[in-house]
Amino acid sequence: MTNLLIEYQCSQCGAPAVLKETDRLFRCDYCRVKSYLMQKDCFRYVLPDTAPENKELVFFPYWRFKGMLFSCLPDKTESKFADISRQAVSSEHFPASLGLRSQALKLRFISPETGGCFLKPALPVREAMHIVGRHFSTSSQGPVLHQSFIGETFSLIYAPFYIADNQPSGSRHLFDAVLNKPLSSSLPDDFDISLFQVGHPEWRIRLIPTLCPNCGWDLDGERNAVALACRNCDSVWEPGGDRFRKVTFAHIPKKGDNVVCMPFWRIRADVSEIELDSYADMVRVANLPRIVKRDAKFYFWTPAFKIMPRIFLTLSRNITLIQPRQELAEELPNARLWPVTLAVTEAFESLKITLASFLKPRKRLLTLLRDIKITPKEFLLIYVPFTEEHHEFVQPEFQQAVHKNVLAMSENL
Repeated sequence: MTNLLIEYQCSQCGAPAVLKETDRLFRCDYCRVKSYLMQKDCFRYVLPDTAPENKELVFFPYWRFKGMLFSCLPDKTESKFADISRQAVSSEHFPASLGLRSQALKLRFISPETGGCFLKPALPVREAMHIVGRHFSTSSQGPVLHQSFIGETFSLIYAPFYIADNQPSGSRHLFDAVLNKPLSSSLPDDFDISLFQVGHPEWRIRLIPTLCPNCGWDLDGERNAVALACRNCDSVWEPGGDRFRKVTFAHIPKKGDNVVCMPFWRIRADVSEIELDSYADMVRVANLPRIVKRDAKFYFWTPAFKIMPRIFLTLSRNITLIQPRQELAEELPNARLWPVTLAVTEAFESLKITLASFLKPRKRLLTLLRDIKITPKEFLLIYVPFTEEHHEFVQPEFQQAVHKNVLAMSENL
């Protein structure tokens, strides 16, 4: 798992910087200005080229997908981490994928000033997601009842090419402008780049200052955070459109040293086909050996941070079945906050997979899962206290632990 590296220039002072693909909060090392990177749909990058100056570049688009893929089978749930690229325009003359180039080279953001001929994507992003899902479903043992992409990152990467005669044969070739070498086969006589939809990109990265909309204080967060906290007025904010939106949150109080508060989304939702509105319903649906003494509302619980797929599903399932009922404090805890790196919209995508992980008997999945619809109604960001130990973070009340090495490996998700 690797992060793309992007060359960037501070919009305030012009200083050079190198960003990771997962970076959202940019802090300039020279002028100390903090900004949050925003995109309308996806980030767009271009690979560097070594083409001669007199060559007109043709930029061919590739969808690049990275994220967690969960596939629910009749007897189990498979989880994978996917990192794949594929053509955004179907063409037999251009390479089928980027290979390892996007990981090996430093990319740049596309801007209106970027010169060259840009081919417009013809494959919609949703269709590209279905193709990726089918690609990883071929190895599954049994029918796939449901599939979810969670925490996915889609980006559009343009690779540079140019058309020139290849000496000494004199035939026209498509040249790879990264290596400045011709591709293997010559172009047919009727090949015409104008037959593709072309246009110049009118896209520019947007930056907004990381100041609390409520009090004007500096918002805090890690580079890859999708929610920032204001310690001055006890608030949490997430990006939305061209501004920050307030997030409703709370925390489970805990005193002591070495406390790290891990964020979780608590989601209440309507579930069709089965009755799952209360704690008693969950006990019945999951066939748990429990006695219900006092009924209460049922909530889905999902980590609000990215972590390896298998651990993500384990935490979602276990804490959902625990149904924590501790008193909540509606303020930021006086402890270290683990960054929120999974947006609530991505957490919504995980609810059906979580349900499938505890639905009993398992054969009910064959008849129910495809028809079940889960509609979120309300959500709350809850910081759950974990105690930091030598190798892991431990939540003794829930009997859950997260290994530090697993969290470190998940930083590039």
